[in-house]
Amino acid sequence: MSQKVAVLGTGKIGEALLSGMIRAGWAPADLLVTARRPERAEELRARHGVTPVTNPEAAKTADTLILTVKPQDMGTLLDELAPHLPADRLIISGAAGIPTSFFEERLAAGTPVVRVMTNTPALVDEAMSVISAGSHATEAHLAYADEIFGAVGKTLRVPESQQDACTALSGSGPAYFFYLVEAMTDAGILLGLPRDKAHDLIVQSAIGAAVMLRDSGEHPVKLRENVTSPAGTTINAIRELENHGVRAALIAALEAARDRSRELASGNS
Repeated sequence: MSQKVAVLGTGKIGEALLSGMIRAGWAPADLLVTARRPERAEELRARHGVTPVTNPEAAKTADTLILTVKPQDMGTLLDELAPHLPADRLIISGAAGIPTSFFEERLAAGTPVVRVMTNTPALVDEAMSVISAGSHATEAHLAYADEIFGAVGKTLRVPESQQDACTALSGSGPAYFFYLVEAMTDAGILLGLPRDKAHDLIVQSAIGAAVMLRDSGEHPVKLRENVTSPAGTTINAIRELENHGVRAALIAALEAARDRSRELASGNS
């Protein structure tokens, strides 16, 4: 872990990654950060002991650069980096929708690029990070990306052709669950519960259900059937979900997220 790693455009996810890496054993002295605002860079230095640098300095001195800027800002960042970036640097992109070829076309020939889509549970070390190799990335590069993002959750390797689908499922996924909890909380209030009690009931139910899905090995249909008694409360609720097309709406929503990821890749902001 003596290689220098730079996180460029360090927002909430970038800071969560830094914090996880430090807890996992990276030395703060080996971690570099860039931020748009100088006061943000100094805040990161004070909080984590990392070193603020400029983007060109990061390109010259870091062995691995993790690019966490917004997709629409990536082209400008690469223009800034390219004159200073040797071809042996590992580039890890966390930008939704942007393929590794976008980086390979703008950087020195042979530059290894790894594409990663993580999600906001990185803030609590429960991220799902999906990793894909560019045309010059080796097994060693992928293993290093696994090590970095494994500091804040689970990792999964997929072919890059599946990244847009993974963005729809897990990259945006936490928002769907937050949306569902919001709706269920409103239902609890409608049914006569105080907001705080409805919230606690739903959140703990969600945590319990997630742990059962993760640890039981059972198919979700089986787990649902275990709760669904003949002529009971649950089956009546599920009938209404089906009547209102909730399953079809979820499928359509994820297709829309995937399509938007593809639009970002084609440069449509």
